[in-house]
Amino acid sequence: MKKLKTLFFLAFTLGVFGFSALAQEKASPARTAEGSIGDATITISYSSPAVKGRMIWGDLVPLGQVWRAGANEATTFTTDKDILVEGQKLPAGTYSFFIIPGEYESTFIFNKVAKQWGAFNYDSAEDVLRVNVPSQQTSSLEERLVYEVKQDRFEIRWEYGKAEAKLGPAQ
Repeated sequence: MKKLKTLFFLAFTLGVFGFSALAQEKASPARTAEGSIGDATITISYSSPAVKGRMIWGDLVPLGQVWRAGANEATTFTTDKDILVEGQKLPAGTYSFFIIPGEYESTFIFNKVAKQWGAFNYDSAEDVLRVNVPSQQTSSLEERLVYEVKQDRFEIRWEYGKAEAKLGPAQ
């Protein structure tokens, strides 16, 4: 009987943790944005949280503080060739991508420690590149966080906010 109780408790515990992990995964599903800049392939991997009626910018995501630019693990930005971001060279590699959001201007940060959980252990000494970009308001709600790689830039959109950085091939 004791073995049966132990097995039942173990199965129940695993079921609860399994359901909890599944619910968390669905709350901010993993997404990927891909595109090309010249002959470089860009891949942005991120977890995409939803607005769910919340105020995002300046509330859930404080202005003026480093943010992981997604949910769960830090967002990663990968380029297989050297590129220019806002006219500054970013060497080929995989980087964690952070943002310091601002009302009128945001800072995009490419950090060489690619595997991080959130921004809890973020270290600015590991930054490879920082660029300032304009922050914009949009008129349409973007329910889920989305990244998009376009012909000459990449952008992030969430709630009513948007920011983008110009990209180009390195000379």
